Amino acid sequence: MSRRGISTKIHALCDALANPISFKLTPGQASDLEGADALLPGLTAGALLADRAYDVEERVRKRLREANTEAVIPSKKSRLVKIEHDRDLYKARHLIENFFAKIKQYRAIATRYDKRACNFLGAIHLVAAIEWLN
Repeated sequence: MSRRGISTKIHALCDALANPISFKLTPGQASDLEGADALLPGLTAGALLADRAYDVEERVRKRLREANTEAVIPSKKSRLVKIEHDRDLYKARHLIENFFAKIKQYRAIATRYDKRACNFLGAIHLVAAIEWLN
């Protein structure tokens, strides 16, 4: 769900075809959960695929249960009681990684030319629209 820029993390939600739905920027040192806090409210999906960083009960899993969304998130290694997830469905998580790889093909995104977050986010939206149309 997130990728680091020079000092910024890009948090993204994508659909099942890796088309971007929404974005959030946070400072590079911020927790991935800040992106989840911003992107999860109002989410309507059958399932959410995310990596171990999102294996948090109160801020992620509880919200997903309340929204009737399946959490396809592997348990953290430090979790005492492991929570099962759909391993076959989790294999599709590479689609979000593919999306980040596509937008990083644009040098302005990969190197973060813009100093202002609003300009950088605008560039991300532009590149995402171009990728969506392709």
